[in-house]
Amino acid sequence: MSPVVPQNLAADHAAPPEPRWTAVYSMAFVVAALITSEFLPVSLLTPIARDLHISEGAAGQMITATSVLAVITSLLAASVTRHLDRKVVLLATSVSLALSNLLVALAPNLLVLMLARVFLGVAMGGFWSLSNATTLRLVPRHALPRALAITASGVAVANVIAAPLGSLLGAALGWRSVFGLAALLGVGGFVWQWISLPRMAPGRATGLDTMVRLLGRREVQIGMAALLLTFGGYMTFFAYLRPFLEQVVRLDVRGVSGVLFALGAAGIVGTALSGRLLAWNARITHILTPLLMGALILGLLAFGHLTILAIPLLVVWGLVNSVLPVAWSNWAIHAVPDEPESAGGLQVAAIQFGMTLGAALGGLAQDHVGSAGVIVISGSALLTGALLIARGLTHHAGPSLRPAVEAG
Repeated sequence: MSPVVPQNLAADHAAPPEPRWTAVYSMAFVVAALITSEFLPVSLLTPIARDLHISEGAAGQMITATSVLAVITSLLAASVTRHLDRKVVLLATSVSLALSNLLVALAPNLLVLMLARVFLGVAMGGFWSLSNATTLRLVPRHALPRALAITASGVAVANVIAAPLGSLLGAALGWRSVFGLAALLGVGGFVWQWISLPRMAPGRATGLDTMVRLLGRREVQIGMAALLLTFGGYMTFFAYLRPFLEQVVRLDVRGVSGVLFALGAAGIVGTALSGRLLAWNARITHILTPLLMGALILGLLAFGHLTILAIPLLVVWGLVNSVLPVAWSNWAIHAVPDEPESAGGLQVAAIQFGMTLGAALGGLAQDHVGSAGVIVISGSALLTGALLIARGLTHHAGPSLRPAVEAG
């Protein structure tokens, strides 16, 4: 369920008279494949580290490598590919996705593993920076809320299946086979988009200078800082969730898979509720989301060793954190309606950079302090982000969100 996009967001793109739903669903499929590939290491961290004879903190840097390249690519994609058919660019991201997972499946050491995840970062940065603009060109304006909701559903689906299925398949087939199967998702995305996407000439050229101008706006500066903190705080804990479940909650592989599935299912519920919450009060929803996430994470310091309390806390956390990306999308759409593509690139870069820092700091904490250090860093970042949102960001009225609620 996605917030409605202001009319001037589509001004630079020619929308077709009839929606191309097959193409929209192909976008959702690639979204699911990207998210699945990004977060597979979360459920396979322990066997990857054991097989390659590295620490869990080092293995967790797979997410760091991905995020670093996603940041760089999201900032450069629009300008570097400004003369290319958008269909060609999107097909290239599917090729990069498949290549990344194939190389991970064959990786003999940490160096090759990190190189492989670089290709995934390129795929993610390129795809996400162009995804909204592409969707605008696949459907007429009246169908846009539904199209964005369909595309976003790929995230919810991946969150349900990626971590628990990765954990179970990893135990049954080995982690390398899981990444081999993920490579097939990239191939499937390529074929589907090759068949369904129309040729799309590049739109109005944007460059880094536009992003620099946007960063001169005070609210954008505060928004980017809060994005770093909230998504960084989320990833600090999520990247090292499996070690926490195994070492603190004392769960076996089946228990870990069950918790990960419950988190994904809770995320679907949260995504379904997010549009209505934003329509009710965007400001309060945006503030409370990281505030509750931080409080729930810090609660694990006291109750993490009690299974009967730790699992409910994690499930509620999974529900709440699914509201986070929708709340930020709503803010970005209304805060920067005049430069949506550049604002989208900045948002992707801030999110990925925050996740990079989160995974890196979480890895250091996991190796030197353990899960308690990971929890403290994660909770503190989320609470600080909530404070920045409360003090520094404005939020526009919710009525414009209502069509999206109905469309969802």
